[in-house]
Amino acid sequence: MRDTEEALFMTVHGIAGRMAGQPVPVVMDALLRQLPKAPGLEVSEIRKIAEEISVGRDPSGL
Repeated sequence: MRDTEEALFMTVHGIAGRMAGQPVPVVMDALLRQLPKAPGLEVSEIRKIAEEISVGRDPSGL
């Protein structure tokens, strides 16, 4: 599980660095395509992450 969590955080961090300020649907599409599958990761959570990235925040905490 730890490896999955680390992969999730690293992917979010990379997308946040490349896509900060982009519209939510664009960021959401990138997240849905690139995030590794993880149990319990809901679309609503991915949308919240996309919203954070869209306003220039890096929700990964890295």
